[in-house]
Amino acid sequence: MIRVLVVDDHAVVRGGLEELLRGPEDIELVGSCADGQKALELLLSRRPDVVLMDLQMPGLDGTEATARMRELLPGAQVVVLTSFSDRERILSALEAGAVGYLLKDADPDEVLAGIRAASRGESPIAPKAARALLDAHLGRPDEPQLSAREREILALVAAGLPNKVIGQRLGIAEKTVKVHLTTVYRAIGVHDRVQAALWARERGLTSS
Repeated sequence: MIRVLVVDDHAVVRGGLEELLRGPEDIELVGSCADGQKALELLLSRRPDVVLMDLQMPGLDGTEATARMRELLPGAQVVVLTSFSDRERILSALEAGAVGYLLKDADPDEVLAGIRAASRGESPIAPKAARALLDAHLGRPDEPQLSAREREILALVAAGLPNKVIGQRLGIAEKTVKVHLTTVYRAIGVHDRVQAALWARERGLTSS
């Protein structure tokens, strides 16, 4: 039996998924909620095998919730189910630890197949998402591929904010900010935050 947790802030979508998951004999719906923070609580109490995760939610978003889930319960497989198919969101979700990326316009059978694939240790990826990942892989070497979160942090560095304040503003740990910056420095070819800030400002990457 595959134990599934649904996380989506839209009641209609959440209700539809709940109804879908009550049908198959090999799948058990163990919980559903509307935000990332509640999802973390249910993760530990219900211990699902697969989590269907929306990305854009109030409070703790899907990407950050995914990263925390991977720390709290590594055995839970997170499959993103969202309406966004842009490259940055896909890369951010996968970097956070999601094993799959499905779109909400998928057929019900595709969603069920994705859940089963994730439970087997596979990575269900929607065709549109796969295309975006391929485009990212084929991107020119002189164009660093930064995730949405990395660009957000870099913009705040360019604004002169220290790691602790950046973490507070984004709702993530200071340690997480440092990890992201290490990746950013390597990607854009700099060695410290001053060089990174100059790089960002030259390219018009600023915090609104």
